[in-house]
Amino acid sequence: MDNREYIMITGASHGIGKAAAFAFARRGYRVLAISRNLDGGLDKLQQDIQKNLETECLILAGDIGKETFVQKIFKFLSAHGQLKALVNNAGISHVGLLQNMLLEEWNQLFQTNVTSMFLTCRAAIPIFLTQGEGSIVNVSSVWGNVGASCETAYSATKGAINALTHALAKELAPSRIRVNAAAFGVVDTSMNQIFSPAERVALTKKIPMGRFGTMDEAADLLLDLALNHPYLTGQVITMDGGWL
Repeated sequence: MDNREYIMITGASHGIGKAAAFAFARRGYRVLAISRNLDGGLDKLQQDIQKNLETECLILAGDIGKETFVQKIFKFLSAHGQLKALVNNAGISHVGLLQNMLLEEWNQLFQTNVTSMFLTCRAAIPIFLTQGEGSIVNVSSVWGNVGASCETAYSATKGAINALTHALAKELAPSRIRVNAAAFGVVDTSMNQIFSPAERVALTKKIPMGRFGTMDEAADLLLDLALNHPYLTGQVITMDGGWL
């Protein structure tokens, strides 16, 4: 492993992104963790990784859907080392009827979930081309595969991520740059705290595995897709306990 290689993870201050940062750090990889706010757990993530796992964790806070911030990230990265893999995890959800959704809410959802991936991928590709290889992993959802009532806009963003993954993989495969995605079902994160105890029980009964997925299980899949399987590209791997 090159001592100056980094794994860049967006949305890294909590949930699956945080678990992924620890998963890569446990393997000895340096981590570049990105999130919206420093005080949302990003600074503690850095402290915990560097203290307990003895590897470097760089952090930057800002809006990943803004071009100027993404440019800042990659300028910062170029001063520190190379990019081993890009994990596009940042995302927000929206629950409600489409007819009641504001245009501002729609635009914010797409900017955070989809435009951010366009910006980070566009910035990472020249680096990977220079290095002669690279890996991009996008975090999607089962709703990108099948859609969900009252989560129409969210489903649309995840469907766009799936399409981006398929198409970009074909574009970059001749350059030894892999692009894959993980479409998660119900993972026990703060995003799913909207469910009442009764709703959690009812939902669990629909999942053949009989439980929600864990953040560590999700992180392990992201790590596997990012680092392994040199012939695997253009795939959206669904991990939902057999649910859908």
